[in-house]
Amino acid sequence: MRVLRDLIGHDFVANITGVRHSAVTVAAAPVSGAGSWFTMNELGKLLLFAGLILVVGGLILMLFGRTNLPLGRLPGDIIYRGKNTTFYFPLATSILLSVVLSVILYLVGRSKR
Repeated sequence: MRVLRDLIGHDFVANITGVRHSAVTVAAAPVSGAGSWFTMNELGKLLLFAGLILVVGGLILMLFGRTNLPLGRLPGDIIYRGKNTTFYFPLATSILLSVVLSVILYLVGRSKR
């Protein structure tokens, strides 16, 4: 640390490592251009929004489970059942959902212009 401080300079090392004149380590403030950190309020809003998305997604999956849609049982979905293992890869369902979501997001993006 001392060699780095001697070669580069004290202020640069203090900004990068968070070590000030004393030997106490404190959290380094972000260097200009490095972005900003979340405040507790912003982080709380982000977690709340992510939780709401998970709840809505769970409700949608529960509603789709009660319908007789063959999602997960389409031709092209790969299912291998061995003696002690089962491998399931919903290839056709993934492609279908990708196309449907792409069209929906395209239409939403186009309507906002």
